[in-house]
Amino acid sequence: MTKIHPTAVIHPKAEIDKDAEIGPYVVIGEDTQIGSGTRVGPHCIIEFSTIGKNNLFTGAAYIGMPPQDYSYHGEHTRFTMGDSNIIREGVSLHRGSHATNLTSMGSGCMLMANTHLGHDCRVGDNVIMVNSAAAAGHTHIGDRALISGLVGIHQFTRIGKFAMLSGGAMANQDIIPYVIAQGDRARPVTLNLVGLRRNGFSRESIKAIKHVFKTLFFRGMLMKDAIAALRAENLPPEAALILDFCETTKRGIARPRRNARELETAVND
Repeated sequence: MTKIHPTAVIHPKAEIDKDAEIGPYVVIGEDTQIGSGTRVGPHCIIEFSTIGKNNLFTGAAYIGMPPQDYSYHGEHTRFTMGDSNIIREGVSLHRGSHATNLTSMGSGCMLMANTHLGHDCRVGDNVIMVNSAAAAGHTHIGDRALISGLVGIHQFTRIGKFAMLSGGAMANQDIIPYVIAQGDRARPVTLNLVGLRRNGFSRESIKAIKHVFKTLFFRGMLMKDAIAALRAENLPPEAALILDFCETTKRGIARPRRNARELETAVND
């Protein structure tokens, strides 16, 4: 039978798998589904959410709370999460607003203490958010991105796959995939070469990513012209992903502040 602590308060229509565990003083609200193997620690609140399998909520997390949006007036919206995520204490994950009706997170993520996802965010797989990092509404965070402690991400900003935001960074423009970005306002400072190698990128793919990065930002070309020139080349999909990302920006692409000579050294280390 499902392990539900006697002090937990469960909405009668909530659906909790028989292999889930619900700890002391947890509140499970309406329209909530919790999958097999998921453990919900003490003092959590979960409502209007679909939670997958084998997730861990250590305690005092707030999941599916109403969006912090003055235009929200109680519309039926949701938060969804995949499998095998770790949600630490004090985390707040808000459900969508009427704009998209959904906030979603993939699988294998770790959100450390006091992190926050605003309404209508889209978060991929294996994302890490370190203590007190916060993403405002409508933020998109790509697979295996690393958001360091005390980072702030402006609403509607996108963080590309395998990107890393250094501690205290404030991102108000899109951060392309594969880079390390830092500062206020956050700008790429180099490629995340260690992350790429650890995740099995081939030497050829990394070489192509370096080529795209340098062409976009350090060849003195307009971005549209650089993209057109790169599109004419036979790039591997990993490198072409950067071009796809740039072509779909709405807030603009954050550009490096470093000069070409400094970058040449940084990306070739």
